[in-house]
Amino acid sequence: MPRRGPAARRGRQRKSTRVTMQPGSGHVDSTDSDGLGNLGPTVGRLAATVERLRQQIREAQEAADGRGVLELARGVLVERLHCSPAEAARHLDSLAARAGQTPLELATEIINQAARDRVTEATQAFLSHAVRDVAAPPGGAGGGLAVAARLRTTESAAMAAADAQAAAEALLAHALQPLSAVAVAVWSAGADASLTLAGAAGFGPEETTRWRYVPPGIATPARTALLERRLVWYPSLKQEGLPSIGHRASAADGRVAIPAGTGGRIIGVLEVCWPGPPPEQSARLERQLESLAEVCAHTLETRPLGNTDPRTGNRELTELIELADGLHDSVMVLLPHHDAQGVLADFRIHHLNSHFVDLAGRPAGMISGTLLLESYPLAAAQDGLLEKIERVHATGEPFHAERVTLTSLVEHVPLTAVADLSITRHGDAVLLVCRIEDETARLASLLQHAQRLGRIGGFEENIVTGEITWNSQLFELYGLPAITSPPPLTALPAHAHPDDEPAIGRFLRTVLHHHQPSAAAFRLRRSDEVVRHLRIVAEPVLDDAGHLLAVRGAYQDVSAQHWTEVALAATRDQLAHTEQQSAERNRLALQLQRAIMPSARGPIDAGGLQMAVRYRPAEHEHLVGGDWYEATVLPSGQILLGVGDVAGHGIDAATGMVVLRNALRGLATTGAGPAQLLGWLNLVANHLTEHVTATALCALYDPATRTLRWARAGHLAPVMIRHGEAFTLPMPQGMMLGALDEGEYEEEAITLAEGDVLLMYTDGLVERRDGSLQDSLAHLLTTARRPAADLETRLDNLLTYSNADTDDDTCIVGIHLPAPDRQRQAQTGGGIHH
Repeated sequence: MPRRGPAARRGRQRKSTRVTMQPGSGHVDSTDSDGLGNLGPTVGRLAATVERLRQQIREAQEAADGRGVLELARGVLVERLHCSPAEAARHLDSLAARAGQTPLELATEIINQAARDRVTEATQAFLSHAVRDVAAPPGGAGGGLAVAARLRTTESAAMAAADAQAAAEALLAHALQPLSAVAVAVWSAGADASLTLAGAAGFGPEETTRWRYVPPGIATPARTALLERRLVWYPSLKQEGLPSIGHRASAADGRVAIPAGTGGRIIGVLEVCWPGPPPEQSARLERQLESLAEVCAHTLETRPLGNTDPRTGNRELTELIELADGLHDSVMVLLPHHDAQGVLADFRIHHLNSHFVDLAGRPAGMISGTLLLESYPLAAAQDGLLEKIERVHATGEPFHAERVTLTSLVEHVPLTAVADLSITRHGDAVLLVCRIEDETARLASLLQHAQRLGRIGGFEENIVTGEITWNSQLFELYGLPAITSPPPLTALPAHAHPDDEPAIGRFLRTVLHHHQPSAAAFRLRRSDEVVRHLRIVAEPVLDDAGHLLAVRGAYQDVSAQHWTEVALAATRDQLAHTEQQSAERNRLALQLQRAIMPSARGPIDAGGLQMAVRYRPAEHEHLVGGDWYEATVLPSGQILLGVGDVAGHGIDAATGMVVLRNALRGLATTGAGPAQLLGWLNLVANHLTEHVTATALCALYDPATRTLRWARAGHLAPVMIRHGEAFTLPMPQGMMLGALDEGEYEEEAITLAEGDVLLMYTDGLVERRDGSLQDSLAHLLTTARRPAADLETRLDNLLTYSNADTDDDTCIVGIHLPAPDRQRQAQTGGGIHH
C-alpha cells in the first residue's frame, strides 16, 4: 500500500461503511459516516440483477446449442404423427412436461429411437441409468443436460460448423469441457500417412501454427492412433516422451487420441487434452469419445478439407484406372466392400490392367468384379495380403515389399510365386501393383550377385571371328573402362608378372593347343600399378570335327585370400613365439614360487604353540599367482603369522609376493605391532614395487600371555575353532596394500584358551564362480568344525573338502594351543622340530 502525506490524507479522508447482518433480522444494517446514504439494499439488488442476466445468457446459449436437436426431433414427430411443425413443437413441450424432462432431453430420446448410430450406442448406458449432469460447471455447455442431450447438441453444433476449426471449438465447448478437458485437436490424415491440423481449440496461436503439418515418420499420439487403428490413452505425455501440439504446456499433459473414420477407412484423428491424467478409462467413456470422433470424420469429409464435389470421386477413379493401364506390371484397382452394418468386409476388384497376370492362369474377365477373397481366398490367412490392404486403406501409409511369397489355389493345389508388391491408397480406392519375378531374370540376378560377391569376371573369346566378350566384373578386375577393347588370351603374359610366365605358358598350351580345360594362378599387373592375385579357369569349345571354335572361362580375384594366408602364417609364427615366451615365464614363476614356499612344511612347535602350513599351487601353470604365507619365531620370542594375496598371475605376481613377504619378515624384527607392520608394508607396495596391490593378514602371538594380535589389509578374517564350534573373528578396518599412499589399519586382540585352533587362509580356499562369498564361508565353517586327530589332518581336510572352483593358489596357516599334557609330550620330543 503506497504511503501518502498528511495533506493527501486530509484531502481524501473518508469514513468507512460497515455492513453487518443482524442474526435473525433478515436485513442489512449499514453505517455510512460519509453521508453517501445506505448502500446495503442497492448492492443486493445489483447482485441479483447480475445473476439474473447471467442465467438468461446461459438459457439463451442452451437454447441456441440445442436448437438443432429440437428441430430434428420435431421433424421426426412431423413425419410420424403427420402433423404440422407448430403442432409437433407443442406436442414435444407437452410430452416433456408430463415426463418431467426438459424438451432437449426428450428430443434426444426421440432421435436416439429413430437413429441407430454411434451416438445412440454411446448414450444407451447413460440413459438406462438416468445419468444427469447436475454438477455441470457454470458456463459449461448444456448446464444440467443429460449426457445424451450433450452428445446430440455437440453433433448438431459440429454439423452446423462452417469448417473443421469451428467443429473443434464446438466439440470442446459442448462435450469435452464437461469432461474436464482443456483442449482438442482435429487432425486430417494424408495419403502418405502425414497429419494436417484441420482444427484446434484450447491452444495458443503459436502452437497451432507450429503444428500445422506433421510429416510422415514423426511419432506422435495422433500417428499412433492412426497406424494402430485404435484409441490410445496417455496418462502423461511428458513421461511417454512423445511430441504433440501443446506438449510443452503443463495444462495439456494427459492425452487420448481416437481414430476418426467410417467404413473401415480412417481419414483423421481426434486428440483430446487434459491438464493431468485423463478420466478413468471405461467402456462408456470410450464409446462417447468414439462417437465424437465419428462427428469429426463427417466434418472432415464434408467441409473444406473434404471432397465437396461428388463428381471429383469419379474423376479420381478414372484417372487411377488410366494410371494402372499405363503401368507394365500386374495392377489391381480395389474398392472397399462393406457389409449390411457398414463394416469393411472385403475389397472388390474394380479394374485389372492389360498386363495383369493371374497366378492360377485365369483370364482377367473371370476375376474382374469379384471380391478379393472370392478369387484369392488365401489372401486373408496364409499371405496376410488382405490385412496389408486394409491397413493401407485405413491409414493411407503405403506398403512396399520385395520378394513376397504369394499363394493361389488351382483345383485345391496351392501354387506359389515370388513377387514385389506395392500398395497405395488413392482417395477411397487402393492400387495394388504386383511384379512377379521371372525365373530367367531371377537366375541371372543370382548369378550376377554371386559373381560380384566372389569377385569373378567371366569371358568368352571366339577364335574364328576374334570377337571377345567380357562382363563388367572382369573390366573392374583389370582396372579398365568398359569401353576398352578386351585383350585376347594370347596377350595374357604381357599383363602378368614375369615370374608367372611359365605357369601362364602351360595354361595357354593346354587350352589352345591340346584343347583341354586348364587353370592357373598369376599376378596381374594393372595399368594403375596395382597388383592383383588372380586365378583363371578356361575350357575350349570344339565343333564336331574337333576344331577349336571358342574359349570360355572366368577370372577370380584371390588377392584377399592370398594376403590372408600370408598374414595367417605370420600370425602363427608370432603366436608360437609368444607361447614359448609365456611358457618360459610361467615355468620361472612356478620355480620361484615353489622355491620360496614349498607346498607343505612339517609341524612346528614353538613356545607350546603348534603351527602348520599348507600351500596348494594352481593346477595350470599360466595361473601361477602371488599367494604367500608366513609362520616364524621372531628374536623377541613372539611368533609372526601371516598370509597374503598379490593381485594377478604370472612372474609379476610372484616377484611382488617375494618383495612383500621378505619386507614383512624384516620389518617384524623391529618389534612393531601388526597394524604398524601393515602400514609400513603399504608404503613398500606403493614405492618399492611396480604398482603391486595385495591383500594381507598379519598376526603376532605372545607365548607368555597367550595373546594374539592381528590386523588386516582387505583380507578375509581368520577362523577360530573353540570347544567344537567354528566362527570368524572380528574384522578390523584396513584397506588393501598399494591402494593409497597412506593407509590406516586397526588392530584386534584375543587370548587363546587351551584347545583353541586358529586358521588363516587366502581366497583360493573359498572362492566360487557361481556362488556368494557368504555361502562359501558357511561351508568352510562346517568343514572346520569337524573333529580331527591333529592340526595337520585338519588342514588336509580343509583342502580336501573345499568347494572352491576358481583353480587359484591357496595358502593356509593354522595354529593350535594344546592341553598341558600334550604340551609336555611335545616338549619331550625336544625343542622346535619341522
